[in-house]
Amino acid sequence: MNRAHVVVPPLRDYKARHVLMTVAESIATITLNRPEKKNPLTFDSYDELTAIFAAARKDDSVHAFVISGAGGNFSSGGDVFEIIGPLTKMNVPQLLRFTEMTGELVKTMRACPQPIISAVDGICAGAGAIIAMASDIRLGTEAAKVAFLFNRVGLAGCDMGACAMLPRLIGQGRASELLYTGRSLGGAEAERWGFFNRLVEPAALLDEALKLARQIVQGPTFANGMTKRMLQAEWAMSIDDAIEAEAIAQALCMKTEDFRRAYEAFAAKQKPVFKGD
Repeated sequence: MNRAHVVVPPLRDYKARHVLMTVAESIATITLNRPEKKNPLTFDSYDELTAIFAAARKDDSVHAFVISGAGGNFSSGGDVFEIIGPLTKMNVPQLLRFTEMTGELVKTMRACPQPIISAVDGICAGAGAIIAMASDIRLGTEAAKVAFLFNRVGLAGCDMGACAMLPRLIGQGRASELLYTGRSLGGAEAERWGFFNRLVEPAALLDEALKLARQIVQGPTFANGMTKRMLQAEWAMSIDDAIEAEAIAQALCMKTEDFRRAYEAFAAKQKPVFKGD
């Protein structure tokens, strides 16, 4: 499970091998693309996704991500035969390398400055649910079924940051229920609980996610990256520390050309055109 994928920005020049990826209008669209098996993850796709999000930190041409699944499902999680089976034959050091590798995917998703939108239809289970959880924004459908299945295969719910992140999205009690039972969360319930930002029709799901991504990339991208950084960092801060950190972050944003452009556009009664500098 050594890192096999090397991704060098810009991402538009990278030819993904284990997922589909296109870059257009400053948006990188990633499609989990094994529809015949409901888009499960493999050792290779874990590694490639991690490498893509790590490279994104140095790619100024990509300002947002959209993640979706092919064939009417998001992802069924780790492939039973390509991941779960081999795990039963590994020793503890090997297993630790695997769990650290899967956690690294979430870390890179949270560390890249680009907002990530997951477009979730159909099955969204196990590691697939984690990818959606680790995204900044989640759009879903009525047909979506979100499940953190780890206890159903004899494992703890504390996988890839679930015990830290899921309660912040839906609350401690609701997260506990899902992680203890592994039950599916339907689309409407997931929206009521706050897991999904909103529901859309399946046929419009990807278009709505891309529409939202376009809205984001038209904004001040340096400032958006700072917002994401603060949303992540302030989980571990006191209120006083968070206010101090935001004062520094905002002062930095006030030195950008985008801030000056916004002022000049306002003074001229025009809409600002942000350039990310």
